[in-house]
Amino acid sequence: MYSEIQRERADIGGLMARPEYRERNPELIKPKKLLNPVKASRSHQELHRELLMNHRRGLGVDNKPELQRVLEHRRRNQLIKKKKEEMEAKRLQCPFEQELLRRQQRLNQLEKPPEKEEDHAPEFIKVRENLRRITTLTSEERAL
Repeated sequence: MYSEIQRERADIGGLMARPEYRERNPELIKPKKLLNPVKASRSHQELHRELLMNHRRGLGVDNKPELQRVLEHRRRNQLIKKKKEEMEAKRLQCPFEQELLRRQQRLNQLEKPPEKEEDHAPEFIKVRENLRRITTLTSEERAL
């Protein structure tokens, strides 16, 4: 099927105007149009054949199974609903509640930096602490 299309295209090339230099000297080798290696490959031909069959049946390329479409639709609706609820919650808060939330966030931010400083200790200190733990564990095991 696909090879027939290529043959038809080759015939169309004969309809095109030929340069005069070919007609002057018949001894010259006439160039042939090169085939596209992608289109000539088996996998491409099979894919093209499958697309043609689906097109004849009326199936689209982007059609997904019904279950997958329903699940995606539900997820999308849930996300939209969740965003609307969050927006309404923000909008319905009175100024007093908003100020309380801001103060709570500031307090949380002030409490967090000391924890971060512990996490940023140099690696050799962490390794040293781990070695101490290991040595104490092995000495306890020896005692048992």
